[in-house]
Amino acid sequence: MQQPFRVNELGLPDVIFTLDALDETRDERPMNEPQRQDPRQGFHLGGATTVSKRIRILCVDDHPLVRDGITFAIQNQPDMELVAEAANGLEALAAYRQHLPDVTLMDLRMPEMNGIEAIRAIREEFPNARIVMLTTYSGDVQALRSLKVGAVGYVLKAMIRADLINTIRSVHAGHRRIPSEITSDIAGHFSADALSAREIEVLRHVAAGCSNKVVADHLNISEDTVKGHMKTILAKLQANDRTHAVMIATKRGFLDR
Repeated sequence: MQQPFRVNELGLPDVIFTLDALDETRDERPMNEPQRQDPRQGFHLGGATTVSKRIRILCVDDHPLVRDGITFAIQNQPDMELVAEAANGLEALAAYRQHLPDVTLMDLRMPEMNGIEAIRAIREEFPNARIVMLTTYSGDVQALRSLKVGAVGYVLKAMIRADLINTIRSVHAGHRRIPSEITSDIAGHFSADALSAREIEVLRHVAAGCSNKVVADHLNISEDTVKGHMKTILAKLQANDRTHAVMIATKRGFLDR
């Protein structure tokens, strides 16, 4: 059973959170074996190492205009450089393996593989990856999911111009950066019961306009069971009716895949 995600792990609004120090590992290569150069560690000149002080960034978003806007913002920063772009989670994983960026900016909703799945895949191979979630949506459910799989920052696209650069620098320095509206949403719903997988499945069908009978046929359950699920859903979301329940669930991110 997973431990509940505690709000005090996020702290108060606008607080920056220090990450645990990264583990140091010994280099066990034989003396004559060529060293694989990590691009984040600079480059070699005549036996000396010149360390680049620029923050190397990977941008992942399926909308070219968003990537262009981020590229423009980064290119004006003397301490940052964009090393790669990707349009979906699969491309992000490949780009991360190739470039080993310092900070990755990851969109939430993308084709092929979404942002949460991409974060999980990247951090399985690179546990110390620093990834910032980019999203239009401030729902507490998706925020919690992204933080649980390893995101260390969260930027709303409406606030990119104001928040992105400072978030990149904070995350690169080893801190968490979560907008106050996200922490407020999480705190506001902390005591609320989460919807079960079956309840979300029922609500997705309801959101598609299905009646209880149609939902029952699709899920191979009885109509009374569907009614029971809807009663529980209304109570958990504190919704007045089916339409209200769909609106609340959509806003909070329950219906995102």
